[in-house]
Amino acid sequence: MRHCITSFLLVSCFSWAASAQVRSGEPITLQRIEGSIELDGFSNEEAWESIEPLDLTVYQPVYKSEPSQHTEIRVAYDDEYLYASGRMYDSSPDNIRGNSLYRDQYAGDDTFSLIIDTFNDNENMLWFSTTPTGVRFDRTVANDGELINGFSGTINSSWNTFWDAVSQITEDGWFTEMRIPFSSLRFQDDGGRVVMGLTIHRFISRINERHVFPDTPPNWFLGWAKASMAQDVAFDNVYSKKPVYITPYVTGGSNFTNTLNDAETAFLSDTDFTREAGVDLKYNLSSNLTMDLSVNTDFAQVEADDEQVNLTRLSLFFPEKRQFFQERAAIFDFATGRVDQLFYSRRIGLDDDGNPVRILGGARVVGRLGNWDLGFLDMQTANSDNLPSENFGVLRLRRKILNDFSYAGGLVTTRLSENGAYNLALGLDATIRPFGNEYITLRVAGTLDDEVVIEDDDGNEVIESNNLLRASLLRAQWERRTNQGFSYGVLTKRYGPTYNPELGFTTREDIWANRIGVGYGWLGSESDWYRRIAPEISGSIISRNEDGSTETAIGRLETFLEFKSGAWYDISLTSFYENLRESISFPEDTSVPEGTYRFTNLSITRNASNSSLFSMDAVASAGTFYDGWRMNFGAGPEWAISKHVLLEAEYELNLVRFPDRDQEFNAHVLRFRSQLALNTKVSLASFIQFSTASDFITTNVRFRYNFREGNDLWFVYNHGANVDRNREFDLNRNHPIFPRIANRTLLLKYTYTFGA
Repeated sequence: MRHCITSFLLVSCFSWAASAQVRSGEPITLQRIEGSIELDGFSNEEAWESIEPLDLTVYQPVYKSEPSQHTEIRVAYDDEYLYASGRMYDSSPDNIRGNSLYRDQYAGDDTFSLIIDTFNDNENMLWFSTTPTGVRFDRTVANDGELINGFSGTINSSWNTFWDAVSQITEDGWFTEMRIPFSSLRFQDDGGRVVMGLTIHRFISRINERHVFPDTPPNWFLGWAKASMAQDVAFDNVYSKKPVYITPYVTGGSNFTNTLNDAETAFLSDTDFTREAGVDLKYNLSSNLTMDLSVNTDFAQVEADDEQVNLTRLSLFFPEKRQFFQERAAIFDFATGRVDQLFYSRRIGLDDDGNPVRILGGARVVGRLGNWDLGFLDMQTANSDNLPSENFGVLRLRRKILNDFSYAGGLVTTRLSENGAYNLALGLDATIRPFGNEYITLRVAGTLDDEVVIEDDDGNEVIESNNLLRASLLRAQWERRTNQGFSYGVLTKRYGPTYNPELGFTTREDIWANRIGVGYGWLGSESDWYRRIAPEISGSIISRNEDGSTETAIGRLETFLEFKSGAWYDISLTSFYENLRESISFPEDTSVPEGTYRFTNLSITRNASNSSLFSMDAVASAGTFYDGWRMNFGAGPEWAISKHVLLEAEYELNLVRFPDRDQEFNAHVLRFRSQLALNTKVSLASFIQFSTASDFITTNVRFRYNFREGNDLWFVYNHGANVDRNREFDLNRNHPIFPRIANRTLLLKYTYTFGA
């Protein structure tokens, strides 16, 4: 491996100069807007005419090709607001995509986006988008647009703030205006002068064409959303604000449950009537430090989690959806694996089964203090049936070192229980960009627990004293991040036997993991039939610390193929080695006994383009599976019937057979989402899912009337139903038959935000 690493470094050193991309030159001073603006979508006031349009470059499908449509984008500001206007001319206005009226729901629409690096840290951005129907999207971008735990770990779509946008469609195209209060942005001003990073883009959905400012090469997966590629822009005589937003809420409703008694002989029905009230407060402690306070925190309107079928030995990961944890959530990121984290906010207010635990309240502070990025969180939960009252604390600090693309910092988490139990975790990390697209990531962490329980050689549980080395994590990675040309990554990671961050998420224990991957990317020219081709080969070995034996080994050959239409395919051939010391249980009472297994899987994933109002993503895989075989099929059709109605469905089928042991199961998962919007204010969303693995149907219906930003009326209905009511009775005659209705919740929630 040492020779391989040396070769990678030599190649990167010869090529870094050509691939390095950094902001350069003096910031562009944006023009102040003089005169009044009516926010109606049409930028036809005299005040707009004095603003020079930005120079745009075609980013895709072919970099620097001639644009198919004319676009004029202007950005300006006054003392209170940042303004942006777009004149998106279109020679075929009937084909403009405005497929939805639902807030934060992208449905293959044309878009106009403004993305801002408000702290000018080359790392994090705020993303504002609108569509021809005036729908608004706001989200955050972390890690300079590089993938963390996949796309969902980099783009946080659950973040919201206060701003406005209005769009109009005419026979000439579509036109839009944005108005973003400076009070909704977090930034540093130096005597009234502010420098931020700015990226603008127009996306024409039907032909997968994107126009961007500034000129950015498509060398990265999210190149047009990379903070380090943004254009520095300056504002004069703009001062940060310290607004106070107070959002009280009231909730009323009922909750019906059927619960198995302690003797497991009968189900007991119970109905609770809920009348709750609480309040959230948001205040800017300084120009770039925001505090959130919450009393009797409530998340009644959050959509239910997707049902998943677990066919691995690892725990399932579910993303955070609750709004309170969203603002600048990337500050708290301390990734220790693909999904592993030193801090995982879903540990707060949810038990291990995902059931809500009442949050009495808490405080959250995020932003920048001098040269330091700061994140602080403290939450207190109430007693529940499964958990005692607990206090959760998190402190995150980090700052730039060496250059604008490198940082070092630390993270501390605490979990304190009223019964005296405690768990603490401390982590130190650094990401260094020595040159070009090369990145070195180093992380070290340790945990301290009130009671460390281990197994001795005879399999008996014994209590061990805290030992920092045994309760530590070490992780080091060197990678070359690029979509074009040569890329690679080398990773080593070690979890100690008693490493246990109870406020984090880990999938394995007491292991040493090593991974190496090499890839190459080609971008197609105007005459080529493809947009990008990127083959990659990788291998990883996960060993047990106790004896050095291999627990898991994975080898993968993968090819990513993207067409100019925006559709893409991912084809992979993966070989597995698994050494099980305990059996694994699967649905329908099937299992894999302990032993050594080798198996191979071929997978093909297809992601449809946005060119049609009806599209369907699909995935299919087949191969051996432990001592049997497995086939998987999934399909995800989406149909934008009109801008008022959007329908989505997902179906997944797993066929698993173990012929030598005469065991088998079929696992079906079906999800159906509908989004109905009368206009951008009134909407109804429903989510129904069924899994044969759990024999359970869940229904989540949410009606929202958004009077204005921060002022909402929610009607929420949840329903859980048992499908196979005899599933335990067939195995145990003493077990009662499941009731048809497991739970039913009906809630009405009203929030109103007072701003000052």
